[in-house]
Amino acid sequence: MQAVVTADGDEAVLKIQEPHRESEQEATALERWDGNGAIRLLAHDPEEHALLLERCVPGTPLSEARTEGSMDVLVGLLPRLWKSSEGFSPIEDEAPHLVEDIESARDERLKDAALSYLRDLVPSQGERVLVNQDLHGENVLAAEREPWLVIDPKPLAAEREFSAASIVRSNELGHSKRDVLYRLDRERARGWTIAQTVAWTSDSEYHPRHVETARWLLESR
Repeated sequence: MQAVVTADGDEAVLKIQEPHRESEQEATALERWDGNGAIRLLAHDPEEHALLLERCVPGTPLSEARTEGSMDVLVGLLPRLWKSSEGFSPIEDEAPHLVEDIESARDERLKDAALSYLRDLVPSQGERVLVNQDLHGENVLAAEREPWLVIDPKPLAAEREFSAASIVRSNELGHSKRDVLYRLDRERARGWTIAQTVAWTSDSEYHPRHVETARWLLESR
């Protein structure tokens, strides 16, 4: 990403994406949100995988704000992001990729639990909405237009409880069993968090913390 100034003199950010299924509908999600709780999409060139985005100033991540209200910020943003899921890839399309990643987990107990949750949750979902797979403290920035704005969405069509996974796993907001359980609400949210967290351990720099998070959630049932 690169800070730029538009022809109108507005500050913006130019983002060139590496093609990947998780981000291929990022521009569509930003258009659907239309600046409501998220940065605005100013222009999009799909052939060049280029997005011209609103720049957040000062741009401090929520994870660095060290405010006791961090969870309130994330919880307050969620219902604003739950727009119509029409046109977005459903969780059923993502599930095989999650299964593949879960299968690579080294902890057999976590692997079995994550696969079991995924089998139960995917076909039994409630109302589908637009959800962000990657809403956490580093993807919410301080801004001038609003106090906090979401960046870098990875959109899917899924039930609302799925949205909790990335928040519960948001270790930059505190990494202890108490912190993790405080960020959890409802059994379906627990299941989605365990399934997605075990899947995302496969290539994450936070692998040990993700494993701990999933274990704490599994042990607290």
